[in-house]
Amino acid sequence: MKKIEKKEKDILVLAIESSCDETAASVVRNGREIMSNAISSQIAIHTKYGGVVPEIASRKHIENVNGVIEKALKDAKITLEDIDVIGVTYGPGLSGSLLVGVSEAKAIAFATGKPLVGVHHIEGHIMANFIEHPDLKPPFLSLVVSGGHTHLVKVVDYGKYEIIGKTRDDAAGEAFDKVARAIGLGYPGGPKIDKISKSGDAKAIEFPRAHVSGAPYDFSFSGLKSAVLNYINSAKMKEEEIVVADVAASFQKAVTDVLVDKAINACNEFGFKTLAIAGGVASNSGLKKAMRKACKSNNVEFVFPSPIYCTDNAAMIGVAAYHEYLNENFAGWNLNAVPALKLGER
Repeated sequence: MKKIEKKEKDILVLAIESSCDETAASVVRNGREIMSNAISSQIAIHTKYGGVVPEIASRKHIENVNGVIEKALKDAKITLEDIDVIGVTYGPGLSGSLLVGVSEAKAIAFATGKPLVGVHHIEGHIMANFIEHPDLKPPFLSLVVSGGHTHLVKVVDYGKYEIIGKTRDDAAGEAFDKVARAIGLGYPGGPKIDKISKSGDAKAIEFPRAHVSGAPYDFSFSGLKSAVLNYINSAKMKEEEIVVADVAASFQKAVTDVLVDKAINACNEFGFKTLAIAGGVASNSGLKKAMRKACKSNNVEFVFPSPIYCTDNAAMIGVAAYHEYLNENFAGWNLNAVPALKLGER
């Protein structure tokens, strides 16, 4: 008679994310199924200042964190008693913002006796790809592009990463925000540049594509940002018309060309047949279109999360926390916010 194997118990993770200006909580089952994903955005508050104000962000997290956790539990139709592990982003990010989430997670874990897991924010972004791609598994290459980071990462295994390239100065998303401000689009810059670029000529202006000598997979966007500012200042001095849509489209293409070239070259050099992008800029339509075309030409599978999982959210933190839990990477009561935490560090 065939032996019937006992089904392992489902693992429910309550995840908390507060690294920047989104207060979020999520319940994730077995690292793949999102039972709830509650997010309280501060974009409207920070827009008037042209960017995120750290002190305001941390105060709003304090106001919102209990509410998003209650909503996440309610939407998942469970209580804290049903949760198996508490996961939380502890870096990198804004110190004050991170502290709110970490303190909340530690308090809940202590009160309930549940294990606590600290999650690296970038690991969360990478893991977001597992949510909608059930067949995805390591190894693969990931391009992480957000407001604070631009990384090329070898995903060797769950929780095991090797960074092969990173930005030397501005991150891609940071460059989008700064250029958007310079051409009068305001904050947040990424979505606004993406939208207006659709009506612009991406070949109208030839902006530079930076390459770092001796580091073929590193990025640099400060020179491109300066080139855009110089173009604008020169046009104003000469009283020439500035076509905002053309500037935006040309800038976006310059960023996209570099991201695509380096990612595809890395796939070919290291033999990866799957490329996953992640982070806020991963929702950029121009980047996805160019990357999809390049991957098809190079016989590389291209995967990316839905926009809701590209921007900061707790669902991705829950996925990462699940795998850290399986690896028994538990945190102690001394877990603290680490604003400059590097991927792979604990």
